[in-house]
Parts: sequence; C-alpha cells; structure tokens
Amino acid sequence: MTGAKDGGRALVLGGGGITGIAWEWGILSGLAEAGIGLHEADLVVGTSAGSIVGAQVASGIDPEARYQVQLAGANGEIPARVGRAVMARWAWAALRSRTPERVGARIGRLALIARTVPEAERRAVIESRLPVREWPERPLKITAVDAATGAFTVFDRDAGAGLVDAVGASCAVPCVWPPVTIAGRRYIDGGVRSPANADLAAGHAAVVVLAPSAGGFGPVASVGRQVAALRRAGARVAVITPDRAAREAFGGNSLDPQGRAPAARAGRVQAPSVVDAVKAVWGRA
Repeated sequence: MTGAKDGGRALVLGGGGITGIAWEWGILSGLAEAGIGLHEADLVVGTSAGSIVGAQVASGIDPEARYQVQLAGANGEIPARVGRAVMARWAWAALRSRTPERVGARIGRLALIARTVPEAERRAVIESRLPVREWPERPLKITAVDAATGAFTVFDRDAGAGLVDAVGASCAVPCVWPPVTIAGRRYIDGGVRSPANADLAAGHAAVVVLAPSAGGFGPVASVGRQVAALRRAGARVAVITPDRAAREAFGGNSLDPQGRAPAARAGRVQAPSVVDAVKAVWGRA
C-alpha cells in the first residue's frame, strides 16, 4: 500500500441500511455528473450498506445507472426494523466492553440466537442487489465481525470468500438478519466495529468518506475519531454525511425499502454542495 506522502486515493463507504445505500448512490452520481470520478480510487473500503455500493463501484458500475435503480420500486427486499429492544442490547454490549472485540463477541452471541429469516433467504436479497458476482481487479476491502470471537475481519479477493457472501456478512445486522456462514464461521455486520472503518484507508494521501451514519459509542470508534487519525498521519480527508434534508428523507427506519427513492433523491440534491470539498481532496492526489 502506498504511503500518505507517496500518493494514492481511497474511497470509504459506510453503513446505513437501505436508505444509506440509496443516499450513497445519489451522492456518487451527482459527483460523477460534476466530473469527480470516485470510482477511480486506488482502494475501495465498504462496510455494511457501503459494501453493497463499494463492490459495484470497484467493479466499474456506472453510478448514474445505479442511482436510477434506486428510484424504481424496491422489489425483492424484506422489510425490517431495528427496534428499541435491539438497540438497547447493542448499547448494553458496547458500554460493558473495553475493546471492539468484546463488543463484537457480546453482540455476536445475541445475533447467533436471534430469530431471523433463513440465511438462504437473506442471501437471495443480497444477490439481487448486486449486478456483479466476482471480485473486481481494483482493490476492495469488505468488513465484517466474527460472531463467535468478535474479531474484526476484512475480506478481499484473496481471502477465500465469494463476493456475495462477503457482502452478505458485512450487511448482517445483528438480531435483524442472520449471521453469514463462510468457511464454517459465522459473521455479522462490519458496522459493529465502526460505522465506516475508515482506518483501513491508512497510507493513502487522499481519502473520501461517505458516511450515512458517523457516530460511535464506547469502544466503537466514530468516523470522526478514525478520520482524525488519518489526518494526523498526513492524509487529506473529506467526510460527507447526510445533510438535514437527507436525514429527513431517511425517515425513522433505515431498513424500510420505501425510503430508498427519497434517500437517493436527497443524495443527488446534496451532491453539488459537497463538490468543492471533495475536489479539494480528490483532485490533487
């Protein structure tokens, strides 16, 4: 990997459910229209919703085409919600833990016993979202957490996991969707460790982070904390988060398929307001 002083550009795509996927495509398509090609990144990092988008960006899929898909009906999705009880369990696990691994292990135990749809049914949904099935040549890192040990896991083309399964693992929201089985181990959402895992972009001179959700709690690192470390190491970083209109478009349930089109439009409308910030970072690498 190139060092920050030597160049290299990284695109980091964070988690945020169905609405997060749609918003990211809206931002990416708007930036592409302005002449900023984030798909030219030397590295793409995807976490949860960002793994869906990242797999396609790294494969060279046209952002405008995928933006248009977000505006169509949300067929094939399974409606879901992260209830207050689930959120309370996550918070309990995080606040009682001193390390991200302990958080992951505690939440993983909850995920392994939760009643969800069958794993095969959920896999079919992930597969329907991906117009690509093979790992791209462009470096792509997809994050997940081992449900048994809490260990942070990064899948790439050399890790021995299929692309659909790696993305499914990264999107396995604990207690909502089933953990994903890869080589005999079960994995849950990479967002359990951090909303975007932006620290994986370390060593790149220019980093753009799209973060539908940016907060952290306890040992779960926020996007801001990880970005601060990147900047201390010399990287130029632009962080894009949803503006007020986008947050309103998301509604109260990021997993509601009906929120997809409004979130995509909100991202597209927001994109012109972030062009200068992104260009200042991306255009000079």
